[in-house]
Amino acid sequence: MATVNKRPSGKWQATVRKDGRSHSKSFSRRADAMKWARETEIQAEHVGLQESAMSAVSAMTLGQVLERYRDEVTSTKRCSENETYAINGFLRSCPKLTGKPISKLTTADFIAHRNERLQRMKPATVVRELGWMQHAIDIACSDWGQRVREGNPVRQVRRPRINNRRERRLQAGEWQALLDAVNETRLPLMKPLLTLALATGMRRGELLSIQWKHVDLDRCTVFLPQTKNGRTRTVPLSPTAVHVLKELPRTETRCVPLSGNSVRLAFDRLRRRAGVADLTFHDIRHEAVSRFVERRFVACSGADD
Repeated sequence: MATVNKRPSGKWQATVRKDGRSHSKSFSRRADAMKWARETEIQAEHVGLQESAMSAVSAMTLGQVLERYRDEVTSTKRCSENETYAINGFLRSCPKLTGKPISKLTTADFIAHRNERLQRMKPATVVRELGWMQHAIDIACSDWGQRVREGNPVRQVRRPRINNRRERRLQAGEWQALLDAVNETRLPLMKPLLTLALATGMRRGELLSIQWKHVDLDRCTVFLPQTKNGRTRTVPLSPTAVHVLKELPRTETRCVPLSGNSVRLAFDRLRRRAGVADLTFHDIRHEAVSRFVERRFVACSGADD
């Protein structure tokens, strides 16, 4: 029996089930999904679904595996937006690796890829990339009938050492330079977002997830039902933060209706325009927490690392 459903990513997923086995594939158009489902059903009647699925999957390239992983697995994750962006970038920039059949990939291929990436990317980024590639191949082998030479070739690749410790603080004039430059940005919400970041010490994802229903301006608090560490948290709001929130329009569910990727790109442009080197959005959180400590308000900051 065949079914066609629309995924959260917008793709159409066709699934064919026969004799307790199933085989799925995603498509951009519903018509293509329907066509594939009909053809797979007919083929399954003759050779069986398992053989049909194996013959199709065994020819998949790494790029095809990652596209399916993006549509069927990444789309269900909390970090779906960031991982989808990363996978799409990988598919565009690494055609030599993504064009290679899964069955022919070796550990040496991924070691060479790791070394090349480390020349222009941070170790943490490379580790994350290797992580979702390893998971994608694991899924392909366990759920999609894919076979590789000697286990998952990514699993044997040594991960680079990560040192994310930073002591970057805002220097004299840098904050004002950022605020002056933000007036020229195409995203007017960047200014209140930056101001809230320094006033609350909240993470970028937390700030972007704030919903009006969780804001209590009378009690000067905001409730976060989901944070990075998985725990809920109530964050006290300073007078500056309350003022910023009062000035924001309530036309959306979220207080700052921007995507994480748009903020990342906008902040990169803003930083260059302001002439502020080597500053990340997360450094503003570090600056805020440091100021809380210096003012002996750390117990009220609600910002845990």
